[in-house]
Amino acid sequence: MILPHTYAAALLLTVVSMLCWGSWANTFKLSGKWRFELFYFDYSFGVLLAATLYALTFGDLGPDGFGFIDDLAHAGKTQIGFGGLGGIVFNLANMLLVAAISVAGLAVAFPVGIGMALVIGVIWNYALKPQGNPTLLFSGAAIIVGAIIVDALAYRAHAARGSQGGARKASAKGILLSLVSGVLMGSFFPLVEIGKAGPFGLGPYAIGFVFAIGVFFSTFIFNLIFMNLPVEGPPVRLSAYFKGTPGQHALGIMGGMIWATGAIANFAAASAPESVQVGPAISYAIGQGATMVSALWGLLVWKEFAGADSRVKMLIAVMLLLFVVGLGLVSVAPLYAQ
Repeated sequence: MILPHTYAAALLLTVVSMLCWGSWANTFKLSGKWRFELFYFDYSFGVLLAATLYALTFGDLGPDGFGFIDDLAHAGKTQIGFGGLGGIVFNLANMLLVAAISVAGLAVAFPVGIGMALVIGVIWNYALKPQGNPTLLFSGAAIIVGAIIVDALAYRAHAARGSQGGARKASAKGILLSLVSGVLMGSFFPLVEIGKAGPFGLGPYAIGFVFAIGVFFSTFIFNLIFMNLPVEGPPVRLSAYFKGTPGQHALGIMGGMIWATGAIANFAAASAPESVQVGPAISYAIGQGATMVSALWGLLVWKEFAGADSRVKMLIAVMLLLFVVGLGLVSVAPLYAQ
């Protein structure tokens, strides 16, 4: 299998992860009025498709001669179970995130949800495999918490300028969905790391495949709940899926493939040799710079804060600055390991 063997290569993979994780949700926005529950069927298939393709290519290449099938055959049942569980936990978190996007938009759902996930994930991943300077790492995480709070304040202030009751209710719902998503999202990566740990642990491409299976099959369970108890709009029937256009289905698959590309890149970076000094806490944290990427998509392309007053614009600027500083501290943490 192919793994990064330098800090620069591992850092490049985390940047790829950040861009993919921060950009895939544009496919949902581009799908128009397509319900997120229906979009998600195609999305989960895209995740499985991409993970399978990477496992059968990059997972079978490299000088070690240890391929994807060998990796699966060698792995323990416990490790495979944790990999699949990571996919299930992620899937519920991500469905809540997509629901939050449909209610509040990219510029709110990602900074609040993924920002919370970053903080939880950094703490848990560092506890499992401590690498990097903890002072820089946790200072960065604390600053990102501040960015989350500022973003939530900006959204509530902007929403309050609309129709008072409805806007505030939507504001509260969007922030709540994002926070619950973030708590769950911060838990999936440590489960993946447990699945990779020990002599019978899975490699990054095999764990990505098992993870994707968990995502795909749990979609059919979780979506029954979301379709019958929707977070927004009336209940939706399964038959509505077949009324989607080819373009809407293609966008869902594309979104899943983009996200999976980021995930496999991140799993590979986190699996780099210890001499590279990029552990799971750092690779996950940099990958979650997706918060800033998605916020910029929402602000600059989708104009989600159009018409905001000077106070809201100031809060948005402060939020972006805090994210940049926090992610910067996390990024340099491995260079100053104690």
